Amino acid sequence: MYEDLFERLSRSKFRSNFHLKDKDKQYVVDKGMVTIREHAEDLINKKIAAAFIANDGKQTPTKGHPVFIAQHATACCCRGCLKKWHHIKPGKELTDQEKQYVVEVIMKWIDIEMEGYIGQEKKEELAGQKNKVGRSNREKKEEYEQLKFDFDN
Repeated sequence: MYEDLFERLSRSKFRSNFHLKDKDKQYVVDKGMVTIREHAEDLINKKIAAAFIANDGKQTPTKGHPVFIAQHATACCCRGCLKKWHHIKPGKELTDQEKQYVVEVIMKWIDIEMEGYIGQEKKEELAGQKNKVGRSNREKKEEYEQLKFDFDN
């Protein structure tokens, strides 16, 4: 649904430099996508939806929350960017449909960024399994060395 938009954003050197770091991804895992969506809705309502924003262009931090990063990556960070990239006119309050669109774009980008991320808990679980295999192999090697020693003596 947003392929054209994401293709255009990917060609922007500035926009394409934004990515979620592991700590941001872990935050998404810990909070869950429903909560992240609620955060996105709240941030859009508070920082972007008004007809006139005194500090437009400077109201969205570039780090500190996955939604902030997504806003910059998707050009949903200020009314100027909404006009340029999404053709949403400034000078009027965002409609419910426009707010929903902005949140959907942000959530789609976060969803794409989360692809393949398994989370710290799962990483630790897999590391534990790997360690079990590693210990098992080491134990087998030690057992083999012991058997070899016993056989030679």
